[in-house]
Amino acid sequence: MLTKCLQRSILRTFSPAHTLKLNNNMSDGSSSQTDSNLKGEVIRSFLTLENLDPNIFRASNENLWHPQGSRFIFGGQVVGQALVAACNTVSHDHHAHSLHCYFLRGGNSNWPILYHVDRTRDGETYSSRSVKASQDGKAIFTMQTSFKKDEPQGYHFQMEMPQVEGPDNLMSTDELLRLRLENKGISDREKEFINRMLSQNLPIIIRPCDPEGYYRVKISEPKRFLWMKAAGHIGEDTKLHQCVAAYMSDFSLLGTALQPGGMNYRINFMTSLDHTIWFHNPFRVDEWMLYEAFSPHAGNGKAFCHGRVWKQDGTLAMSVAQEGVIRLEPVAAKL
Repeated sequence: MLTKCLQRSILRTFSPAHTLKLNNNMSDGSSSQTDSNLKGEVIRSFLTLENLDPNIFRASNENLWHPQGSRFIFGGQVVGQALVAACNTVSHDHHAHSLHCYFLRGGNSNWPILYHVDRTRDGETYSSRSVKASQDGKAIFTMQTSFKKDEPQGYHFQMEMPQVEGPDNLMSTDELLRLRLENKGISDREKEFINRMLSQNLPIIIRPCDPEGYYRVKISEPKRFLWMKAAGHIGEDTKLHQCVAAYMSDFSLLGTALQPGGMNYRINFMTSLDHTIWFHNPFRVDEWMLYEAFSPHAGNGKAFCHGRVWKQDGTLAMSVAQEGVIRLEPVAAKL
């Protein structure tokens, strides 16, 4: 159960595509399978692009997600859509192994996004693509991504996965918010905010290992562990799982840098500046993965965060790095 301190703080701390061919994997008739497929369709809709030209794709503004309390659309959605656009210009046997992004302007949910793909290079083993996203004639985002064919090698090693509590007995962020609604002392304003958060119906399930650190109820080191997965069945397309993982990788990463300040600082503004992903091994985003995040530095209005994404069997799936703007102000002490 949430501590009273955590219950009081949720409001303050939580606020802050030619379409890639998707495997619908129609239901076998069971209601649970049908529900899973429908949830999978929800997340696929966030990444769907319209093909205007062999190298130009459009995302409808109707599918752009503007998070509660944010000035702009969700950056992870732009990363995922840009990767969808790039994936549709490479051969079926080339898969992304890295991508490097810059966020140039905040995206607006009132305008569609155009993705322009430059087929920089096509090699036998490696291929490169450059993607520019624009709205209203202005660039908002650029991405360089590299693809490669599978290349079996005998030499292999990796770090060991951190030992943390598994996802089965942890509460999700939605469950934590619903628990807060059960508190009789909750204000109407906070209740309205939480209901708006829950109404977003995000197709991602997040279960923090340390909710008090996650919500900054306590001062903690700049390190967090989250279990994450997509809600619903995504299909068998490896490229699609990579695109959804790119979308998911922007959740909660930058917030890691806020944990050493706890509730002593108020967020004035936060946004991503750049985002990098390295894909190491195949994975499924509709199965639990551990997102290990830590921040080695914050200062001068910026923070740098690093992440590793692990499969439950201990395989390192991805590495992530991000720098972002964080502008905070001290919270006045109560007398």
